Amino acid sequence: MNCDEFVELVTAYLEGTLPAETEQRFVEHLAECDGCDRYLEQIRSTVDNLGHLPAQRMAPEVRDRLLAAFRDWPTG
Repeated sequence: MNCDEFVELVTAYLEGTLPAETEQRFVEHLAECDGCDRYLEQIRSTVDNLGHLPAQRMAPEVRDRLLAAFRDWPTG
């Protein structure tokens, strides 16, 4: 597993939804890569600190503008 794949799988790992084989590769990469180890800790910290915030509603027109702005965003 490379670092790009690791980053794409962090959310699934934290949610416990990775297939066993992928999780094993994830954990193996984590043990070898100090950068990804720090990245995972930063994501955990972010979730811990912000995960309890209540969802806020936004005006429908704001939501539509945001969705339109990112509709063609490159995904990789």
